[in-house]
Amino acid sequence: MPKEFTVPPVVFPSGVTASTTTASGGTPMSSASNVQHRRVPTAPFQPQRPPSSSIPFMSFDIGYAASTSTSSSSLSSSYPPPHLKPDAFFLDEPPLLEELEISPTLIWRKTRSLLNPFRVNSALHEDPDLSGPFLYYVAFGIFQLLAGKVQFGVILGWIVISSIFLYSIINFLAGKNGNLDLYRCCSVVGYCLMPIVMFSALSLLFPVKGTAGFVISGLFVIWATRVCSRLLVDTTAFGVSEHLGLIGYPCFLVYTLFSLLVLF
Repeated sequence: MPKEFTVPPVVFPSGVTASTTTASGGTPMSSASNVQHRRVPTAPFQPQRPPSSSIPFMSFDIGYAASTSTSSSSLSSSYPPPHLKPDAFFLDEPPLLEELEISPTLIWRKTRSLLNPFRVNSALHEDPDLSGPFLYYVAFGIFQLLAGKVQFGVILGWIVISSIFLYSIINFLAGKNGNLDLYRCCSVVGYCLMPIVMFSALSLLFPVKGTAGFVISGLFVIWATRVCSRLLVDTTAFGVSEHLGLIGYPCFLVYTLFSLLVLF
C-alpha cells in the first residue's frame, strides 16, 4: 500500500499558497500550477540626484544622461553668440608688453639717441624706464659668459652701487633744488652701459689684449662717460652744466670698472 507524505505549504511571491501532495506512484501534484515561479524583476537602485547638479550621479538612467548631454551641447554651441566672432572678446585687451609697460619702440629710439656722443637727444630720456637697462644688463652678462666669465651678480651689483653713487653726488651738488630721483639715475646709467656692451661683444671677435685693448676700451669708456654725464645734466632742471666735468669724473670711474671686467 503506497504511503502518502504531507508537504508543508509553500508561499510564492504572489502570495498564493499551494500544497503539494504525493499521489500513489510518487508523482508530485501541485494545486497552484498556474502560479509563476519566477520573481518579477525590479528596477536597479538609483540614489537621489542633487537638485543643483546637471550630471547624473551613479545613475543608470540612460535617457536622463542623454538628455543632459544634449542640453549641455546645445548650450556650448550657443556660446559665444553667433553674431560675435570668437576673438571679439579680446579686442579691448591691451597688448602684453603694454601691460608690462615695456615699449620696444622707445627702447630703440633711446638706443639710437646714444649712438652719437656729440648729439645726445636728452628729451627721450625724460621718461625713465628699466626695461632697456635690464636688456643691456642681460646682454652684457651673456657676452661675458661666452667669454668664459660668469659675472651676472657682479654686473648687477656694480650697476646698483654706481647708480646710488652718482645719485648721491648730483644731489649733493644741487642741494635742496635737486630733482634727480634714483629711478631716473638707474635708467640713465643702464642705457649708457651700451658702449661697454658693444665693447664686450667686440672682444669675442677680436683680441683686446695689450696696448691695443687698453686704447680701444678707453674709447668706449669715453663714449659712455660723455653720454652719461650729458644725460644726467640735461635731465635735471636745476642747471649744473658748470659742473659737467665734476659729474663726468665719477661717470668715467664707473664705466672704467665695467671695461676692466672685459679686459681681465
